[in-house]
Amino acid sequence: MNGKPLAALLAAALLASTLQGCFPLITTGVATGLFAAVDRRTVGTQTEDETIEWKASIQAHEKLGDKAHINFTSYNRKVLISGEAISPEIRYQAATLVMGIPNVLGVYNELAVSPPSTFPERSNDAFITSKIKSRSLDSKKFSPVHVKVVTEAKVAFLLGIVTSEEAEAAINVARTTAGVKKVVNLFEIVTPGKAKELDKMTQDDDKSRNSAPSASSGDQTDGTP
Repeated sequence: MNGKPLAALLAAALLASTLQGCFPLITTGVATGLFAAVDRRTVGTQTEDETIEWKASIQAHEKLGDKAHINFTSYNRKVLISGEAISPEIRYQAATLVMGIPNVLGVYNELAVSPPSTFPERSNDAFITSKIKSRSLDSKKFSPVHVKVVTEAKVAFLLGIVTSEEAEAAINVARTTAGVKKVVNLFEIVTPGKAKELDKMTQDDDKSRNSAPSASSGDQTDGTP
């Protein structure tokens, strides 16, 4: 695949990830397949991350209710807790809740003790995230698919499995994006050799899944002799 088609696919996937809350039925197939193919996490770890986020959100709703506006972002089984809590006690309860979920390896508790953010403030944060993703694609110094961006109150949190060079480039993009007040580096740094190893492993895993016979590809009969 040459550069232009790949760039187009990446752009489509990045846009899909930004808008997936609005258009889940349209974007899921395209975005999930592409991200799984290039993500440095295994498919199993990606599934665990999604499960952790889901469980955390359900438990937070049940136990904390409207006492906090919380976003949970799990990457490689380490969870970023962002948003706002009405008290230090609620902030602590949110972290305790996440640590009790199976397979969680660590927690970054970035909840601010403050009233919940407004809809315009959250919309602005989403817009900042989209700008960082777009500028990451334009920079061509790292794959934006390897970088997870979460913005809360104009603070950009960066997660991912990246090399030191990739991390530096991503941080520079976020730092110089209009509207960003602060950048928080939560990257997991690996050597270039390890990054290549992870890239090859996920590509091989994707090829293996795509070449495996589907459940419906076996012998079938239509009732005719």
